[in-house]
Amino acid sequence: MDLELAEDRLFFQQNTRRFLERESPVERVRELHRTEHGVDPAWWQRAAELGWTSLLAAEDDGGGSLSGNPVQDAVIVAEELGRMVGPGPFLPTNVVISALSAGGSAGLKEEHLPGLLEGSTTAAWALAEQGGWAPGDVRTEARVEGDEVVLTGEKAYVEAGAAADVVLVVARTGDGLTQVLVPRDHPGVTVVPGHSLDLVRRFARLRFDEVRLPGTAVVGEPGGADGGVERQLQLALTLQSAESVGLMDRVFEFTFAYMGDRYAFGRPISSYQALKHRVADMLLHLESAKATTDAAARALDERDPEVARLVRIAAAYVGDTAVTFIQECVQLLGGIGVTWEHDIHLYLRRATLNRAVLGAPEQHREQIVVRLGV
Repeated sequence: MDLELAEDRLFFQQNTRRFLERESPVERVRELHRTEHGVDPAWWQRAAELGWTSLLAAEDDGGGSLSGNPVQDAVIVAEELGRMVGPGPFLPTNVVISALSAGGSAGLKEEHLPGLLEGSTTAAWALAEQGGWAPGDVRTEARVEGDEVVLTGEKAYVEAGAAADVVLVVARTGDGLTQVLVPRDHPGVTVVPGHSLDLVRRFARLRFDEVRLPGTAVVGEPGGADGGVERQLQLALTLQSAESVGLMDRVFEFTFAYMGDRYAFGRPISSYQALKHRVADMLLHLESAKATTDAAARALDERDPEVARLVRIAAAYVGDTAVTFIQECVQLLGGIGVTWEHDIHLYLRRATLNRAVLGAPEQHREQIVVRLGV
């Protein structure tokens, strides 16, 4: 281990945590629940100044990771956001930045990356349709006509879709996938805002009615985006798993502290053997969730041939475990755990949402089996 590098990453983690505790405490999350998009644009720009949006962009594009392992560095931010059930389009914006940096033309990068990196603009990634999250389920069509590309179809569950300035749309051209960067207010685009179980995370449905864009709006080659879409999905799943790990970590902290303060029959409830066993089981699940997520992040950074399997192992395990884990903490907190005033329901809402977005654990396990050839 490079100890100097470890110190740098620790410093980055501490700065991220302090920023969130100071500028986006849980009380602020409750306030943002009453706003249209669930995030303060000025706050997002300050977050971008800390480097949250530059980790997954190449240095030549104005980005650069802290350690040379961009996904592992981004996981630090995702975990800290989870600890504070933080707002903001961290995941979709970074997925789009990663895609643009890896496959966008010089013109697209010049037009869009500066704003995304400085936080003055945001992006959404439109993958899912009514049929599901798998790239094979995509039915939205991207038709090439001369020097234009024409989009027709509908996207569902687009995170930050009603607030984003641009949307990276995954569509089908022949037998392959095409990614097109579309301004949200472009003619022919209809945005239907929605809400979710989470207090500050918003989703939208997007319709594309013969939306005509210049061919330069395509990221990569028409019909050649299958590999890029798969890697972006792996990145999104890893960041989402890391956020859920952060949720679990923080919930365990305040639940265990409560168990030390709560007395029953003259002694703290944390001293009872039956509850000690439950806590030990929870710690095992928490550390296992951390380990599977770390393995997925390393595999992405190292382009491990097993990355697809490792990412879906993490998504399946963490997706199920985080919800069960937090529900167990609700039981340990007793009656106060089911009140609006206690923060634990905010964490359970986010974990429940994360279990469903980008595919349920059952779907990830099915993908693991398919990839194993069983």
